[in-house]
Amino acid sequence: MNILDKIVINKKKEVLRAKSRTSYIELEESELFHRECYSFKDFLLDPARTGIIAEFKRRSPSKGIINDKAAVKDVTKGYAAAGASALSVLTDRDFFMGKKADLKAARAANAIPVLRKDFMIDEYQVIEAKSFGADIILLIAAILTPAEIQTLASLAKSIGLNVLLEVHNMEELQRSINPNVDAIGVNNRNLADFTVSVQTSYDLAPHIPSEFLKISESAISNPQTIKELKLAGFNGFLIGENFMKQEDPGMAMMEFVKEL
Repeated sequence: MNILDKIVINKKKEVLRAKSRTSYIELEESELFHRECYSFKDFLLDPARTGIIAEFKRRSPSKGIINDKAAVKDVTKGYAAAGASALSVLTDRDFFMGKKADLKAARAANAIPVLRKDFMIDEYQVIEAKSFGADIILLIAAILTPAEIQTLASLAKSIGLNVLLEVHNMEELQRSINPNVDAIGVNNRNLADFTVSVQTSYDLAPHIPSEFLKISESAISNPQTIKELKLAGFNGFLIGENFMKQEDPGMAMMEFVKEL
C-alpha cells in the first residue's frame, strides 16, 4: 500500500465525519456558496499575470514540515501581489497539516481564483469546496475512475466551479480526459517513489488536447524552467514548496518573478 492508498482510506473516513457534522443543505445555504467563481482561464491567460498557481502548504508526506509558521492570509496576499494567476490551498489535515479554514482565509484576503487542493473522492467535497469559497477543484486521476471523474466534474461545472484534472502518466491521461474539465495538470512527481522530473510534462504535453489549459505541477524551482515549459505549450505552473520553504514565501515569489 503506497501513501496515496493510505490517504484515500483516511479521506473516506474524514468525509463521513464531515457529513455527520454538516449537511448538504447547510453547505448550500452558506454565503460563499452563492458567489460567482472567478474564471480560471481568464486569470491564467491574463498577460499581466505570471501563470503561476502559488501554493500554501505546511507539510507533505515526503518532505515533512515545510513551513508551519507562515500565516495563510499573509502568504496568499504576498503571492497575489507578486502576480500569481491563482492560489492553491491544501485542506487535507492529517497528511499536509491543511485546514478548511485556510481556504476561507485565502478567499477572504484575495480577489483571484483559489484552488481547493485535496483528495476529492465524493460529491460532498465538491459542494463543500464551493461553500468555502473555492473557484477550482482538483481531481486526481490516480485515485478516480473515469466514471467518478465524470460525476465529480459535471457536478462542479453545474455549480460554477472550474476543474483541474491531475495526471501522472499517459495511461491516466488517455482514460481520464473529460469535457467538463477546464485544465489538465501534469504532476511531475512519481507517486511510487516521490522522485520528481519535469520531463514528465514535456512527454505528455503533445498528447493533451488543445481545448484544455495545460498546467505543469511540482519540480519547478527555476524561472528558466517556466520559460521552457511555456515553449512546450504550458499555460500554468503550480509552485508550492519552492516558495513555502522560505521564511517569507510571498517575497520569495516576488524575487522569482523578477527573473521571468
